[in-house]
Amino acid sequence: MQEEVDQKTIALSMKTGKLTAQVLQAALKKYLQHRAKGKTTLHHGQQSLKQLKKHGAALSNIEITDANIGLFRPCAKKYGVDFTLRKDATTQPPHYIVIFKAKDADNMEQAFKEFTAKKLQQEERPSIRKDIAASKEKAAARNADRAKEKFKERGMSR
Repeated sequence: MQEEVDQKTIALSMKTGKLTAQVLQAALKKYLQHRAKGKTTLHHGQQSLKQLKKHGAALSNIEITDANIGLFRPCAKKYGVDFTLRKDATTQPPHYIVIFKAKDADNMEQAFKEFTAKKLQQEERPSIRKDIAASKEKAAARNADRAKEKFKERGMSR
């Protein structure tokens, strides 16, 4: 390993009247900046299909019919799944296709289990807005009854 590192050299050509340490340092900085630009970074989490293909791994997909796909994103992020979402609007209701790397299949399975559990839990929970609306109606009815009673009491006392 050390021999490979020792044998690597850089060919650098530049035009200069006089080669000084400052000129050489500036040339090496330019080279390192150019080299850093050439590197591509791989994205993680939700990404476009093009970015997902850059990983070079085989892709798999799962079809989802649920419109509330927003709950899936945090689950996928938790398990470190790289994925992309596609909406198939030709079907009614629209289907969503989740495309992910095949090597993430186990993580994807866990993320889907958590997603479905959250979705079922959300459906089973009673709506807070409905409870608040019912409470407001009850309170309004009580206030109306109290107002009638107060009016009747005043009328009788005179």
